[in-house]
Amino acid sequence: MPELKPGDVAPDFDLPTDGGGRVRLADLKGKPVVLYFYPKDDTSGCTSEAQQFSAVMGEFQAAGAIVVGVSKDSVASHDKFKAKYGLAFPLASDESGETVERYGAWVEKSMYGRKYMGIDRSTFLIGPDGRLVQVWRKVKVPGHAKAVLDALKAA
Repeated sequence: MPELKPGDVAPDFDLPTDGGGRVRLADLKGKPVVLYFYPKDDTSGCTSEAQQFSAVMGEFQAAGAIVVGVSKDSVASHDKFKAKYGLAFPLASDESGETVERYGAWVEKSMYGRKYMGIDRSTFLIGPDGRLVQVWRKVKVPGHAKAVLDALKAA
């Protein structure tokens, strides 16, 4: 699958979320969407990233944007993670990995010389027209939420 880039139409998705909800990109048309993929609930980097997005949630909302975090964890895991840290946005469950793959976030990783498949920490800023505005791959957590917010305000 070719790598997604700014200007491309963002692949639609329809996923279950924490709290028994659903999120579908087609239903969010007309609003900017921050879609971020993260490896695992309640791990240090993923917790820090989620807390940083939560900390500036008011600014995302003021800009009219919807923030959605996606991992392959179950809805039950998302419910616990969101409650534990008081996260202020929906967490979508992609247990099949279909959406993760369509966004090119399922990649070969390596740790201590062992290769395995996993989620590349990546973020997609989707414009109100459903097209990608900006793409961040191999995200480093410190300062990332603020960088996404700055890009949203500049778009």
